Amino acid sequence: MWSNLPLDILANIFSFLSPDSLARARSVCKNWHKCSKAYPIATTTSSWFLALPIRNHRPYCYAHNPVIDKWHQLSLPIPSIRPIGPIGSLLLLRVTNSTTLQLGLCNPFTREFRHLPRLHVARTNPAVGVVTTSESSNPNRDDDDVRFPSFKVYVAGGMSEAAQGGGATYETKVEMYDSRFDTWRIVGSTPVEFAVRLTVWTPNENVCIGETLYWVTSARVYSVMGFDVGRNRWRELGVPMAEKLEFATLVPRNGALGLVGGTCGGSACIWELNEGDKWCLVDKVPLELGLRLLGEKRIWESVKCVGNEDAICLYRDIGYGMVICKKVVGEIMGRWEWVWVDGCGYTKGKQVHNCPIRGALVHPSLASSLIF
Repeated sequence: MWSNLPLDILANIFSFLSPDSLARARSVCKNWHKCSKAYPIATTTSSWFLALPIRNHRPYCYAHNPVIDKWHQLSLPIPSIRPIGPIGSLLLLRVTNSTTLQLGLCNPFTREFRHLPRLHVARTNPAVGVVTTSESSNPNRDDDDVRFPSFKVYVAGGMSEAAQGGGATYETKVEMYDSRFDTWRIVGSTPVEFAVRLTVWTPNENVCIGETLYWVTSARVYSVMGFDVGRNRWRELGVPMAEKLEFATLVPRNGALGLVGGTCGGSACIWELNEGDKWCLVDKVPLELGLRLLGEKRIWESVKCVGNEDAICLYRDIGYGMVICKKVVGEIMGRWEWVWVDGCGYTKGKQVHNCPIRGALVHPSLASSLIF
């Protein structure tokens, strides 16, 4: 019976499999392998947490499957990469062995990879943001592929070569990459004082709400910088308890901008930005989970965070556990719950040595993308 199923029906059945189960299904026979290649299969699983080792030149990362609570080791196409953010089921990466900014796209589950074109202005350590749309990246396709949406990458700040006299200067031009045309173009400018802060104090992580990109400064006192890509307008927002926070990370939450931060000797909190640029406290990390994450020292500065509309993960190194706040499926009011996930100690029976990591949340897919 299975061998006689139409490929589109078989593909729909495959969509209910997790990526690791789908990978095994693809190896059953030529017909199943052909089906998984010919039809875009959007898996229905929750987003997976990817842990990319920092200062590690070997091409691999670790992935946590939340459905069966299991860690996997994944091979990557190149070493020395740092996650910037997800684009559908792909991951936008920064190649860290390049002096100037070099970006790439990768599907960590299929090892597909490509470099994005070089920017018009070579620069080091700029801020990077992503805006996605629901339309397909390929204008020749009749149907939209929501897993591989069209997207725009914005780059602001950074150091570039000075026009006169040599040396370097803070770059004020804003460049934008459009996936529909595979090109960069200059679309705006940045005030010099903002360019300095984007270069020195802003990590690559960003959050897009509507048409506004947000970054949080990593220097105390924390603040948030926003760039309206439609109006080419910059603004600055204050941060709750800014002078007391030991870490602060921006996340999307319930369609609004959220902020996660922790204070010395206190707990970690989640705020949402409401109308009038007012921050509202919406949740706190349960005391017992916070203590379990921090260990003996109640210091939050070693904690990192990544989030999307489905989950918020607070983590440290690969061997430590994670505290996750995840949205309860099927709840009308959008209830969230806190859970603990053990760290990655073993994969395939082999011990994983503890190391610092950068995390990312990605909805996995084994479908090939036309963007590669």
